[in-house]
Amino acid sequence: LQPDLTADGDPALIRAVLDNLLGNAWKFSSKCGQARIEVGEASSRGKSAFYVRDNGAGFDMNYASKLFGAFQRLHLAREFEGTGIGLATVYRIIQRHGGEIWAEAAPGQGATFYFTLPDVVAAS
Repeated sequence: LQPDLTADGDPALIRAVLDNLLGNAWKFSSKCGQARIEVGEASSRGKSAFYVRDNGAGFDMNYASKLFGAFQRLHLAREFEGTGIGLATVYRIIQRHGGEIWAEAAPGQGATFYFTLPDVVAAS
């Protein structure tokens, strides 16, 4: 966890974002021998963005457009549990705050979910 991360937002909604993203990172890295989950802030796409990164199952970026749709899954239910609404919820919360969310991933190499919020204050 990168220290000194701050942003403005509804605390309950931002908690839901982090609960979903961290829960997914935990779930999709659960089958790794040396699982790693990171939370921090970095520049991506020319913007200051928060991120949640794992070294888990990852996914094929050809299907990234489905990520934030309700009931869309990129892994079989027998591989990983879930309803397919977590990332749709995250998307709506970030949009409601005037931010953006996107992901970068590769099969078997983990995923990084980036999101922006108004007035993101970068860590020093």
